[in-house]
Amino acid sequence: MLCTLYPAITMQMLIEQCIQEALNKGGVAPSSALGLMGMGDDLLPLLFYGACRLRDYFHGHGIGLCAIVNAKSGRCPEDCAFCAQSAHHETEIEAYAFMDPPEILRKAQEAKAMGARRFAIVTSGKALTEKELDKAVQAIRLIKEAGLIPCASLGMLSGETARRLKEAGLNRFHHNLETACSFFPSICTTHAYDEDLDTLRTAKEAGLQVCSGGIFGLGESPEQRLELAYTLKEQGVDSVALNFLDPIPGTPLENAQALAPLELLRFVALFRFILPDRDIRICGGREYGLRDLHPLVFWAGANGIMIGNYLTTKGRDYLADLQMIQDLGLEKHDG
Repeated sequence: MLCTLYPAITMQMLIEQCIQEALNKGGVAPSSALGLMGMGDDLLPLLFYGACRLRDYFHGHGIGLCAIVNAKSGRCPEDCAFCAQSAHHETEIEAYAFMDPPEILRKAQEAKAMGARRFAIVTSGKALTEKELDKAVQAIRLIKEAGLIPCASLGMLSGETARRLKEAGLNRFHHNLETACSFFPSICTTHAYDEDLDTLRTAKEAGLQVCSGGIFGLGESPEQRLELAYTLKEQGVDSVALNFLDPIPGTPLENAQALAPLELLRFVALFRFILPDRDIRICGGREYGLRDLHPLVFWAGANGIMIGNYLTTKGRDYLADLQMIQDLGLEKHDG
């Protein structure tokens, strides 16, 4: 079968060319990504083969495990259409103020016992208050002392906040772009996309590693998923967090139609071709989105998952995740 964008070559040859392009040029060009995106479902094993080769080349057989704590829940002034924690939506979630550092440490120790190597403090809201920042700094120090790599997702960053977090021992700052710039106004109207990009730059300028990504299934087009991938590439992120929409009752997207598991896997693989040497971690919604095809996410190029519970929804049994990794001949990675 031939791809219409590449009439003179077979898809097998296209895959091999794209593998070499990704290895030699740090990722495929948009024209190559479009060609790969056009592959039929029956040819997806070829795409996964290429993504697997790239993952193995840059990351070996190691799968990174991270976990989070929802350290401050609900009452968020932002109106993100997918989010159960927005004050603009009527959802049935527990709302509470920033946890005390010893409670965050307890959650971190539970995550470590499950096998997590990275542990992130996640808070609702646009940015931290000074009192909340003090708690975050204390908690980061405790997480590091417990033998975990401290990460955090704390909203928008100022240079001074980033500096304090870095001095406390924070390794990686997480801040999702959620979707492509061209689609963002359909998802959030309470802040500009440039504010999110500024936060990524501020974190990097402070010497922090940066994790960012988005959610598939918000109503975006396939081309806009590629747009997000290239934006992340331009920003030089260290880790890409991919989520799959799990519609929450009470949010504007509660009736959103789920993407097919193969479609989700297709784009995990495309992100690997575009960002071949970056960490690609699969986070919220993986059980809902991938269903019985869950293990194939590693064959599609992912080299990390979030274990345990998510922000407002339950995660999979961590023992099932560990067994899945073992059954695939993979292993836990310390990064």
